[in-house]
Amino acid sequence: MNATTVTFLVHIIHRYFIWIIASSYILAALFPWLGLWLRDLNLGSINIFDHRLVISLPPILLASLLFNAGLGVKTTELKHVLRKPAVLVGGVFGNLATPLAFIIAISFAMRSWHNADEAQQILVGLALVASMPIAGASTAWAQNANGNLALSLGLVLATTLLSPLLTPLVLHAAGFVTTGDYSDDLHELAAQGAMSFLGLWVILPSLLGILTQWLVGLHRIAAVMPYLKFLNYGILVLLNYSNASLTLPSAASQPDIDFLALTLVIVLALCIIAFFSGYLLARIFRTDDKGTVSLMFGLGMNNNGTGLVLASLALSDHTQVMLPIIFYNLIQHLVASSVDLAIFRRPSAVS
Repeated sequence: MNATTVTFLVHIIHRYFIWIIASSYILAALFPWLGLWLRDLNLGSINIFDHRLVISLPPILLASLLFNAGLGVKTTELKHVLRKPAVLVGGVFGNLATPLAFIIAISFAMRSWHNADEAQQILVGLALVASMPIAGASTAWAQNANGNLALSLGLVLATTLLSPLLTPLVLHAAGFVTTGDYSDDLHELAAQGAMSFLGLWVILPSLLGILTQWLVGLHRIAAVMPYLKFLNYGILVLLNYSNASLTLPSAASQPDIDFLALTLVIVLALCIIAFFSGYLLARIFRTDDKGTVSLMFGLGMNNNGTGLVLASLALSDHTQVMLPIIFYNLIQHLVASSVDLAIFRRPSAVS
């Protein structure tokens, strides 16, 4: 396919991508066998510091996404943000503090829930959402709404590069408000698995992508960018389908309506509060409308692909914890679309 055709296909996919992801979840619930096979596919192993690392498809797909994201980062844009770092630092802090405060509040509110195990599953799922860096997709939403692209890129890069420090912090904090095996799993993941996972499968491919861009040149990368975007959409769908295959079949075959409804309501509340916290930060720092756009989409959207992969590898004995992550992955795009239409597409909105 030529670049024009691919660009057209990317535009169509982007327009309907939320429904494509929703369809992949339906397929995972009804026909999980391919997703499970892909997850169990052994691609070999390597020895790192006397530890044997088995390589499977999900982290490879995740690393490919982040490498491609690094290829498209316009680092020259970041100079404008570094001149006024207070907003960037505030955004990073808000992305950390808002969901953590929400989790603590929910942990008290759910003490009266009739099923303690379900309450713990929701809390652990929320912890994984909260511990993830800001999603790269937030830059696309901010750009479409005429936001401050430099600030959006800065938020994504800062939270990604700091994730080996911030993710264990959130997981440990969430471990103190959960109980039993769930608390042990969060503390263990924070102490051992999260930092190495993020370093190998998130930070390293992102930096390699940026380095490759510097070596090859942004103009050459731009020539193949439509193909990379097309590939990214395919990887995202496959990654979501394979991870959802662990959880959704049981949820579909034996639906626990009150648990699903509660999870949906809590996740929706977290997402709305996260977007609103971006708005409050913009008011506190007195940013212009462009900065408000970037802060709202940045704080409202997390890299749930990473969260799903991490949960599926490290918490495979508690697959239901992936439900809040799956729900948030869908809801954040629906809320982003609603915010974009209701606020930033009005005649008086950003020009």
